[in-house]
Amino acid sequence: MRQRPVPLPAVLLLAASVAAGCTTPTTPTADGGPAGTSITIGDGSEPDTLNPLLGFGEDGVSKLYDGLVEHNADRSLRPALASGLPTATPDGRSWTVGLRTGVKFSDGTDFDAQDVVATYRALRDPAYASSLTSDYAMISDVVALDANTVRFDLSHPYAPFPHKLVLGIVPSEKLAQPGPLEANPLNTEPVGTGPYRLAEWRRGERLVLEANPDYFGGAPAVTKVTVVFATDDNTRAQRMSGGEFDATVLPPTLAATFADTDDVTVITHHSADYRTIALPTHHPVTGDAAVRLALNHAVNRQGMIDAYLGGKGVPAYTPIPPVLPEFVEPAATFSYDREQAERILDQAGWVKGADGVRARDGVPARFTLMYAAGDAVRKDLATAFASDARAVGIEVSLEGLGWEAIDPRLGQDAVVLAGGRPFDPDLTAYPLLHSSYAANGYNNPGSYANPEVDAALDAGRHTTDPGQRAVAYKQFQRAYTADPGMVFLAFLDHTYVLRDRWQGYQEVVDPHTHGLTWGPWWNLPSWTPIS
Repeated sequence: MRQRPVPLPAVLLLAASVAAGCTTPTTPTADGGPAGTSITIGDGSEPDTLNPLLGFGEDGVSKLYDGLVEHNADRSLRPALASGLPTATPDGRSWTVGLRTGVKFSDGTDFDAQDVVATYRALRDPAYASSLTSDYAMISDVVALDANTVRFDLSHPYAPFPHKLVLGIVPSEKLAQPGPLEANPLNTEPVGTGPYRLAEWRRGERLVLEANPDYFGGAPAVTKVTVVFATDDNTRAQRMSGGEFDATVLPPTLAATFADTDDVTVITHHSADYRTIALPTHHPVTGDAAVRLALNHAVNRQGMIDAYLGGKGVPAYTPIPPVLPEFVEPAATFSYDREQAERILDQAGWVKGADGVRARDGVPARFTLMYAAGDAVRKDLATAFASDARAVGIEVSLEGLGWEAIDPRLGQDAVVLAGGRPFDPDLTAYPLLHSSYAANGYNNPGSYANPEVDAALDAGRHTTDPGQRAVAYKQFQRAYTADPGMVFLAFLDHTYVLRDRWQGYQEVVDPHTHGLTWGPWWNLPSWTPIS
């Protein structure tokens, strides 16, 4: 499906029309709950599943489940289901975790070490067909030392391993029969230890959570959470303005229209959430290293951020975000230099024709770029990228598609990808650019391979010395920018609007995923109504 891009003035005009309707909103009354004890959140996407083993809440704070550990606001770790932080053997090949006692799942069953063992063994067992298997491949075994202690054995030292322990733990009984997880009842009937439990899920409409009165951390003061799914940005803005939502996520230009609305706060979070153009290396055009390098010089990253993100973001050149400054290589950048891009293409034999499009050996410099239809930010960035590429003689055709249409074409056509985690560079960079992940779904879909990049990424995950890790990731960035596999565009700031009815909000750096999990409500169980 081909979609005509919306020019920026039209977007701003629409935003202005929303702003004109932004007056002091009425209190939502759809659930009839006392003020402050319930909240209605407008979300731009709906989860495919509520099963942690299929990716739900992979970065923690899922509200329905707890991991062994969870992240603080500063991205450090604290115990959750664990009784203390994990401890490692000197060689980094084994980690031991003590567990809380007296914790129960939402179905009333007791939590113990067997639940941890079952959860992580299911990740490794092909019979369960977990979508996360490759991300936990470093685990060779997990064993219960006793009812309240587990040990993880690793096939190699893996420095950021504790960050992998935020995954929600499920009851062992729910995994007793091996079989593909796509048919597991946990997908729609979650059973966790979290601060909330599922009350209702109407697909395509809403998800309702209720407070878990037996939560080991104390029952939340916000006792009901209704998440309404509204994929269109402008629709969410209008419904927020009309008093239907207490909070929502919006693109910066729309969020800014609420700046002068009474009793509403506009919140901005920095993030590790990148947008990149993934280029297939087996394509006759994007498979040429010179084309990929030229495109990295041709794009005006700051111009895109200013025009389409309202200035809310920073240029990206690699997947290592500025929020991990100790790992950032300052020299690993690309200048915005169209003349340089032209020289690279000229030297590589890509010659401009009468129509302005380059060609080499009879192959025109043309390729297709897919983006998720309905995602205004990806569409705008794709449009800007295509314009910048055309300026140096490369023609990019845009196609806005559903993910079901994008999936089978990964590796054949370029795609606008998003992702990123602010906790450790390995969590994002390794699956995205290491050759061992080639053609692994949205991990390295273009099958990028560079031995120097692989070696640096391997060194970064295998050494536990912080200084050596920093050296390895800076070497990775230098090797990558000399031979880029993608065109990273920006790390986005996330913008939200929230009614001033609660206290307890803490600012965080968001990962890419920020629906019900991260964002302002990452610590929602700790909020209390403003009396």
